[in-house]
Amino acid sequence: MISVDDALARVFDLITPLDTETVPLRHAAGRVLAEPVRASRAQPPFDASAMDGYAIDGGAARPGARFDVIGENAAGHVSDLAVGSGQALRIFTGAPLPRGADRVIIQEDVTREGNRITLGQSLDGGPHIRPAGADFPAGHEHFPGARLSASDLVLIAAMNVPEVKVRRRPEVALIATGDELVMPGETPRADQITASNIFGLAAMVDAAGGLARILPIARDTEAALGSVFDMAAGSDLIVTIGGASVGDHDLVGKVAANRGLERAFYKIAMRPGKPLMAGRLDGVPMLGLPGNPVSAMVCGHVFLLPAVRAMLDLGRAPAPRAMAPLAQALDANGAREHYMRATLRAGSLHVANSQDSALTGILAASNALILRPPNDPPRAARETVTYLAI
Repeated sequence: MISVDDALARVFDLITPLDTETVPLRHAAGRVLAEPVRASRAQPPFDASAMDGYAIDGGAARPGARFDVIGENAAGHVSDLAVGSGQALRIFTGAPLPRGADRVIIQEDVTREGNRITLGQSLDGGPHIRPAGADFPAGHEHFPGARLSASDLVLIAAMNVPEVKVRRRPEVALIATGDELVMPGETPRADQITASNIFGLAAMVDAAGGLARILPIARDTEAALGSVFDMAAGSDLIVTIGGASVGDHDLVGKVAANRGLERAFYKIAMRPGKPLMAGRLDGVPMLGLPGNPVSAMVCGHVFLLPAVRAMLDLGRAPAPRAMAPLAQALDANGAREHYMRATLRAGSLHVANSQDSALTGILAASNALILRPPNDPPRAARETVTYLAI
């Protein structure tokens, strides 16, 4: 068995960032930029009013001063008038400042009669002007190094960029294996169970920016598994669930080897998730996950999600980790790295009563995996430990 860190490094060795495609900005949410976006103009492109009011020469602003209103500027409806001595221009938020003006008097500080205004006795400091380029200059580059958020899209749109070059979304083929499985909604025999972990893994992939393809369940024959492998053609990553152990009916390793699998490793010092396999099949990276639901999902967090991020060119790093105190004491850990289901509640980690890798209810009730290093000593209540948010 190899360590989790060594296994993850070997998974990353199988991965290269995907090629790129250009998409309209409307469809760029959650995508990963492949190159910086450059602003074609400054924002704002002109000195703009930040308030509704009157644009004047600021040097003439004093309580009781009077001005003749010569016209108005509204956003998108601008005159070419310039403000001279004793003149004001009615102006609205977002409109360009006229020539000759360097201050906006807010409308609350003005009394207007016809086309003449009088400034009030208490003027605020102003000037209520957004200078040209105050947000960003022309040529400004944006490259967040993360999936594009709603705020990113607001900025890129303001930069007058209609489409962006992004990494292609990795297509992940998910293959559940085993005669004991049926799909949700089918009628299982007394000796069958419903396939579940494949839906959790698909949700993981999609949420991380990939495209999950759930393929038909591969039955426990070499021909059936080979047929489903054929359906995975065109994928960027193949993930099998179950069948990767050494039992008579665990055929993933054998069938994959017969198809030329270049194995990177098999079995890791991890709990749950020991019978994990990785390699390259038909030139495509492959992960063989354990069949128990919790084992598969834990391996998804520890190996599958980092692999998807690496394909999106978001770096080669383990799943993000954090620290929090324990709500109760823990016994010493064994020789394998242990990922214990827990709930982070009121700032403390509450460890689940059972760590059985088949219990999906406990997994659904958990929001953290406590990471216990190999041979970790006993831990006292309130002691700080490392965890992964799930």
